[in-house]
Amino acid sequence: MAVLTALIALAVSYLFFPVTGMEVKGARMFPESEAWEAMPEHASLLSLNADAIERRIESNPWVKGAEVIKDWESGIVTVQVEERKAVLDGDFDGRRIVLAADGTKLPGLGGASLARVGIDDEVQLEEISSVGKVLEENGVVLDSIDMVDARGVEASVEGYRILFSREVRGGQARVLKGLMEEEQPGGSYFDLRSPERVVTAAEPVTGTGG
Repeated sequence: MAVLTALIALAVSYLFFPVTGMEVKGARMFPESEAWEAMPEHASLLSLNADAIERRIESNPWVKGAEVIKDWESGIVTVQVEERKAVLDGDFDGRRIVLAADGTKLPGLGGASLARVGIDDEVQLEEISSVGKVLEENGVVLDSIDMVDARGVEASVEGYRILFSREVRGGQARVLKGLMEEEQPGGSYFDLRSPERVVTAAEPVTGTGG
């Protein structure tokens, strides 16, 4: 009896709340076909597991986040995709490595115009990934990694240039965000190599951080 009741309820959900279509928004590098593949056959709005579909879509490296929205009137399911973008076109040990700001390895540049940057060791890659995450978590948009040399890592953020090495902490990222919002004259370059400090300058700072 319980099985029959469940089957009837399932049939009713398909009959009165069918999925009539899907719309994918925000996708440029993410193939829309993968969103369709994530949708179960003969799905209904009642039985559709939005969380499971979001997790499957987010397994694609280009996808930073996904949200499944059900329209109960039309039956259309909208998948809103937030994509990652490439910030590093790296040359490491003869291999090309493309990274997003959060350190995710991407299969290509995705149309980004980036200078090829030589990376000497894994530590530098870890530093770039770590700092990218900290900046992102504190509202600073990392646009590109432009150079890696003895001074540290030079990058572009929201039209400004920054220099960092080793660790950048959340407090520094928040100060950086505030300085950029103030648009201080002459502060087009920010040095984050000293712990807990952000040094502003009109041009790149020479020497090492202390």
